[in-house]
Parts: sequence; structure tokens; C-alpha cells
Amino acid sequence: MASRTQIVCLCEGEKGKSIDEVFINRLIKSLDPSWLRPLRGSNTLRIVSCGGRTQVIEKMPQELKNCIKVGSNTTLMVFAECDHDCVDGNTLKADFWKESQRQSITKEDFDSVVFIFAKDRLENWIEYLQTGKCNEDVESPRVRNDREVADAARKLASFCRDGKQIDGLPPSLKWSCKKLAIASSSH
Repeated sequence: MASRTQIVCLCEGEKGKSIDEVFINRLIKSLDPSWLRPLRGSNTLRIVSCGGRTQVIEKMPQELKNCIKVGSNTTLMVFAECDHDCVDGNTLKADFWKESQRQSITKEDFDSVVFIFAKDRLENWIEYLQTGKCNEDVESPRVRNDREVADAARKLASFCRDGKQIDGLPPSLKWSCKKLAIASSSH
């Protein structure tokens, strides 16, 4: 990890084959967290595509240890999906905590991680951000256009940063938006 990296984001998907990296990159840059240090030529954001959710869970504790080793100015964010076998974000977070305990992570260190969990996939959020509607029980169609992905991420950043009450916000988006709002104003 470069010593200037300030945010490390773990996510599902394969590098170059998923919209996750484009979405996360634009979301973080649009949130423009107040605690980011202005560095020229630095790599403030590093996105690590891990494959599936199980791989993200297994990799998270070691990445957290790496962030702690680098210093308190590095934040770990974890983007994952609550698929059919996961009730909600709190349930998935408990899976991360179980693995973290197995790898000797303290509760205090674990609580420093910012968790962002979509239901099934980010396309559900994109559908909602584009149309104002989505059914999280059904996977939304795949989005392949990077511009659409980036526009949706900018819109989400605006919602979360402004803390607006929005009618019909999908449950996973509401849960995650609260986490993003807290993360962008603290640390």
C-alpha cells in the first residue's frame, strides 16, 4: 500500500469486469470527505476487487491490519452485497466481525471500518437513482455504461452528503447512505 493512500476500498467483482470500481471511485470523489488531506499526485483512493463476498470477508481483516500499520490517516471501506442468503446490512456486518475476531481484530479497530452493503448488486441502487423506483428483491438489469454508473454515484453522494429524507429509498441504500454520511464528515 502506498504511504499516501488515504482510503482503501474492498469490493466484490473482478478488476475491469465490474461496475463496482467506477461506482466506488466516483462516489468517494463526489463525497469529498472533509478529512481527506489535499495531496498532489497522491493515490488517495485504492480499490481492491476481491472476487465474491466470501473473499471480501476473508481479506478484510488483513487489509484493516495494513491500514492500521500505515497510520491513522488511512480508512478502510468495504463494499459488498447482501444476496438472497443475507437478511440485511447488520447481518452481513456480523459475518465480517466473526472473521475479524478469528483473525485477532479488536472491536475498536473493527468499528473504524466503513461498511457499505447493497442488496443483491449495485445495479439496484443505480435503477433507483435513475428512476426513483426499484425492488430490491429482484436483481436490476446489468449496467455497462460507465457514464450512467458515474452519474448515479454522484447523485448518491449528493443524497448522502446532504442527509435529505427521500421517499422510497431502498432499505440497503438507506442503511449505507447513513454510513457514508457519517464517514464523509468524520475520521
